[in-house]
Amino acid sequence: MAGLELLSDQGYRLDGRKPTELRKVQARMGVFAQADGSAYLEQGNTKALAVVYGPHEMRGSRSRTLHDRAVINCQYSMATFSTSERKRRPHGDRKSTEMSLHLKQTFEAAVMTQLYPRSQIDIYVKILQSDGGNYSVCVNAATLAVIDAGIPMRDYVCACTVGFVDETPLADLCYAEESGGVSSLALALLPRGGQIALLQMDARLHQDHLETLIEAAMTACKGVSKVLDEVVRQHLQEVSVLTGE
Repeated sequence: MAGLELLSDQGYRLDGRKPTELRKVQARMGVFAQADGSAYLEQGNTKALAVVYGPHEMRGSRSRTLHDRAVINCQYSMATFSTSERKRRPHGDRKSTEMSLHLKQTFEAAVMTQLYPRSQIDIYVKILQSDGGNYSVCVNAATLAVIDAGIPMRDYVCACTVGFVDETPLADLCYAEESGGVSSLALALLPRGGQIALLQMDARLHQDHLETLIEAAMTACKGVSKVLDEVVRQHLQEVSVLTGE
């Protein structure tokens, strides 16, 4: 797919969005009663489920225990039916391991782990339907799940994938754009302080375009944070009604 096809002469993308327009985000918190925290999030046609357990005592090897903070354990997986290719995706494959590590690094920057020494926080994220921006959608879903678990964070951690076509930054890429040979980067941001938790690039990008792309990604992440904030406030309102507070 040629880069020119991704952006029309009128400035519209394949799915009708403007370059800086985000996909529609819908989310629910507290979808699993058995977990300490959970959330389901749709960003466009990409759908993810996040579950959080903890903080709890360390499980497995005691040598992993940290005496001044909690250990964050993240596990990423994709459902067999998440893409058009019906293939089994074993838990230990390279892509899943890499994504799990990125999620761990992201939430280590956001969660106030020093409040829970000698303990462990487990974050499990599963992609139910994949249409681009998997890492970003997982971060956004996991943020809501961590908040639902009542674990203190320095700020919301929001993520977005951006690309560059015809000297124009495109925010929140879908699968067709990601697979169209676009230079792209994924960025996770703590929006209030402007702290970047993770920056990931899988393709070459001219250094002259890097600053423009990072600015576009940070703007998109701030847009996502407003949506997540509305979801949290709505959830709290619903809970307070149910509990009669």
